[in-house]
Amino acid sequence: MKYLVHMDVDLPAEMPADQAAELRATEKAYSQELQRAGKWPEIWRVVGGHASYSVLDVDSHDELHEILQKLPLFPYADITVVPLAKHPSDVK
Repeated sequence: MKYLVHMDVDLPAEMPADQAAELRATEKAYSQELQRAGKWPEIWRVVGGHASYSVLDVDSHDELHEILQKLPLFPYADITVVPLAKHPSDVK
């Protein structure tokens, strides 16, 4: 099952820089692990901001929910999920 996931992260201004850097590094490692496993085949940055769009390819709604909740930046993210279906004009 594929999902388009929009994430907009907003860390509190009062968060210490070292804590923010640690959260970002942990998030990067976690997302790259999922990318290597094929669960997170695409991630795109929105130009000029901290938001991103990703395609996640998982087995169930529950698996997606678990992956998103484990993101270190989850508590600071506004997340929108759109389930995707194959388009009949797709040649792949």
